[in-house]
Amino acid sequence: MKLQNKIMLITYADSMGKNISELHTILDKYYSKAVGGVHILPFYPSSADRGFAPMRYDKVDENFGTFEDIDKLGEDYYLMFDFMVNHISAHSEYFQDFLKNKDNSPYKEMFIRYKEFWKNGEPTEDEVNLIYKRKPRAPYIEAEFSDGTTEKIWCTFCEEQTDLDITKPVTQKFIKKTLQDMCSHGAAVIRLDAFAYAVKKAGTNCFFVEPDTSELLYEIEKTVSECGSEILPEIHEHYSIPMKIAEKGFWIYDFALPVLTLHALFNHTGEYLKKWLEMCPMKQFTTLDTHDGIGIVDVKDLLPDKEIDTVKEQMYQRGANVKKIYSSEAYNNLDIYQVNTTYYSALGNNDDAYLLARAIQFFAPGIPQVYYVGLLAGENDIELMEHTKNGRDINRHYYSAEDIEKEQKRNIVRELKKLMEIRNSHPAFGLDGSISVEAFDNKLIIVRQCGENKITLNADLKNYSFEIK
Repeated sequence: MKLQNKIMLITYADSMGKNISELHTILDKYYSKAVGGVHILPFYPSSADRGFAPMRYDKVDENFGTFEDIDKLGEDYYLMFDFMVNHISAHSEYFQDFLKNKDNSPYKEMFIRYKEFWKNGEPTEDEVNLIYKRKPRAPYIEAEFSDGTTEKIWCTFCEEQTDLDITKPVTQKFIKKTLQDMCSHGAAVIRLDAFAYAVKKAGTNCFFVEPDTSELLYEIEKTVSECGSEILPEIHEHYSIPMKIAEKGFWIYDFALPVLTLHALFNHTGEYLKKWLEMCPMKQFTTLDTHDGIGIVDVKDLLPDKEIDTVKEQMYQRGANVKKIYSSEAYNNLDIYQVNTTYYSALGNNDDAYLLARAIQFFAPGIPQVYYVGLLAGENDIELMEHTKNGRDINRHYYSAEDIEKEQKRNIVRELKKLMEIRNSHPAFGLDGSISVEAFDNKLIIVRQCGENKITLNADLKNYSFEIK
């Protein structure tokens, strides 16, 4: 099933029910009209980062099911899969073979060896400072080979996520085959995780290096378009970077909307939100929440710096159990530009404010994505986060089938489902249509029109009431 203009659920394979088959049953039972697509977060065997350190792509983690379960889900809902174009697990057969056989390994060129990448085998201090990195030093691991030697290998993220050398034929062959396999299992959209880190060049910041990054996207698009699939590059950065990608015709994420919506609701003004809704593209996927924290860097220059500081403080002050320490090193937070919380708790577990936030999202340009915790208006899971000491786990609660049945009795869950069904069924939300926005005092009016069809959201940003006409 190919991409449709219907709301996409984001979920782990074992977070709404214990596996993919149970997830399918739950969606059919409660959400067949509210959800059109499913982004199943990485469901492959993985050694770290909740699936984002894949060891292989040709198998489903046996705890989640099989490709047969994936194929069945894809018959009823269009699907999105993740491809980590930047890295693969240090426990993959490719890297393990490299550690064992070193220069005799058929995969030796899949990885970036410092001794070959840098002019003198090591970066200078200036070159290290230039790199857009996630570590306070040069990004590498000290690989230990079976012959007793050691060598620095490029590693942007955690030690289980070894970077790939996308310039080498062996890696390019691996990328192409993986993409083709994903298409064969019904991926309507392939999400390119951390793609902006994939191109490395000495003397650059090694992040979104142009024109090489665009050339990589075109090459990947060419492969997947042959089977009718789409690509979605994932990038958390200044909004101008995804806008550049959009100008080239690619789908993008709207990661600015979450904070702009919080600002509008906290401060009872749609001034900044209006500007963004009128300038962002229709060919995008909108979010309020994902498996990561709420991104702050994405609204730089869309909100004045002072307003960004204000809305962050308001999250900590008004949110339910949203504390600064949960987004700090104490909870293994890699990214200082994210706030770890559920969106519902960011709004103080306020049903009216939360439902209005979703209404705004569904009226925004693009196709909405709703994270599974957000689907159930979930509160911060302090217990899970304290157990793992991973700040992002505050927004990664595990729901059993029984839990989900119980959640259906909550008014906010039922009302959100109705909103989703309106968004999926009303023809005014066509992606070839238009949007107009009015914002004055504490009022926000959004009109979506497509052909003769029109639908209007009339909202009060102060008391969080709204009506849809």
